[in-house]
Amino acid sequence: MTPNQLLHHAKEIGLSGICITDHDTIEAYHTAPAIAKELGLLLGIGAEFSSVFKTLSVHILAYDFDLHNPAIKKLCERHSVRRTERNRAILHNLSRLGMPIFEEELLAMGEKSIGRPHIAFLMMQKKYVASIREAFNVYIGDGCPCYVPGEAISSEETISIIHQGGGKAFIAHPHLLVHANKIKLLLELPFDGIECHYAKFPPEKEKKWIKIAQEKNWLISGGSDFHGTAKEYIQLGCSWVNEETFHKIFQKPL
Repeated sequence: MTPNQLLHHAKEIGLSGICITDHDTIEAYHTAPAIAKELGLLLGIGAEFSSVFKTLSVHILAYDFDLHNPAIKKLCERHSVRRTERNRAILHNLSRLGMPIFEEELLAMGEKSIGRPHIAFLMMQKKYVASIREAFNVYIGDGCPCYVPGEAISSEETISIIHQGGGKAFIAHPHLLVHANKIKLLLELPFDGIECHYAKFPPEKEKKWIKIAQEKNWLISGGSDFHGTAKEYIQLGCSWVNEETFHKIFQKPL
């Protein structure tokens, strides 16, 4: 969805506020603030950055930072280059398996931050796979034949840049992380919070992370991980926090 479509959808389903955490980009905030104001929605500043910690893929949510901070802008630029190079490598691997997709087809989708969901969508359109989920599970998901990790930007550096930008760094969907020893070390990094409430995970899956957040005096966020048609089984607002928590996280909402 475009920022306009997303914000109108949020209003329609009864949300009071939202944070748009696009992957590795803040492009949505060129237009989102004015639309949110018109709709009467609270809007928190956010992004979701890919990072690596001791070979473990870790997504880090950046909240409440300065949109004009040069360090944040530079990080987004680095990720843009990383994504372009990675996409080209994935397309090369797909072509070798007889599933050609051209870079021009990706660019024609009109997105600012193009990644694997867009490639999966084109794979489905070209009938190489029956679904986006199949594209990930068989070909382009982590560890699959056409997967390419791309340039690594460390979790430590990502957290540091978020803090330079005046923001807060949260561990995204920790429920999906594996390797207990690495997670233990990850939790020693200077995070500000954890996304304890995630997608449609049941409360018993969240208890562990809520306890860790409370022990560390970290903030707790909730995110649906809504991706529109890329994840049709997840609805916007299926995970959330109350307004009091929203204001603890976003002290400078737009």
